Amino acid sequence: MADQTNSTGLPARTAMPQPRQFPAKGAPLIHQVNWVGLKTLYMKEVKRFFKVQTQTIWAPAITTMLFLVIFSVALGRGGREVLGVNFATFVAPGLIVMGMMQNAFANASFSFLSGKIQGTIIDFLMPPLSEGELMLAMVAAAVTRAVLVGLVLAGAMLLWPDVDLSVAHPWALVWFGLMGAVFLALLGFLSSIWAEKFDHNAAVTNFVIAPLSLLSGTFYVIDNLAPAFQTISRANPFFYVISGFRFGFLGMSDIGDTNLAVLHSAIGLGVLNAALAFGVYLVLRSGWKLKS
Repeated sequence: MADQTNSTGLPARTAMPQPRQFPAKGAPLIHQVNWVGLKTLYMKEVKRFFKVQTQTIWAPAITTMLFLVIFSVALGRGGREVLGVNFATFVAPGLIVMGMMQNAFANASFSFLSGKIQGTIIDFLMPPLSEGELMLAMVAAAVTRAVLVGLVLAGAMLLWPDVDLSVAHPWALVWFGLMGAVFLALLGFLSSIWAEKFDHNAAVTNFVIAPLSLLSGTFYVIDNLAPAFQTISRANPFFYVISGFRFGFLGMSDIGDTNLAVLHSAIGLGVLNAALAFGVYLVLRSGWKLKS
């Protein structure tokens, strides 16, 4: 092919391609939320627990149902009523949200910890996700599992002859259910950052989560307790989650004598979760026990 010539009759020089300009090392390429990466991590976590749904969804639901059967038989005889309803109807909402919270904690505390133990934690830390996006995806997946467990439990309890799950206040049902799941998901995520082996995580479950769940008014109203124990119960965040969730079904609660007390508890849980989320974000951003 003949060379191109300019107006003077001399061959024209071919323009050299300009070198590609790369951003400075460490400069972010994604300046907004990485929705693709966030969704990918979220779906990865959901598919992980859904592949073993017999263990992660159905087994916890069956275990919690056993509590309903045992306590209804043991304490619900003779037409016993609590807050104006039969004992089975009283205890069912507390068991539902307790199952949701425990499974939110279990899901959020597993992935990070298993990554640390198996040496695959780099799969969470290297992708182009900010600390907030990473935390959001993990917490959202844990809440998804909690909601699925709650739906399975509610469906199973509808088959129990003495349980009435009529909804009195849908907003309280949704708010306290989600706030309880988010609260335990954040605690589980924080536990997975701190723990160095599964025994550490099991210790938190057995000595912190389980006692707080069982001593939160799931099977009783705190008015039956001595004043000192009532004060201790009111310092337990689990109490407000369970009582508020029960308020959504029954329209009654032992949080206070008015609906305004329930509203104050709802706002308080939201503030508590916001503060806890900020704390977990700071811990995650510091790289504590994650980066050497």
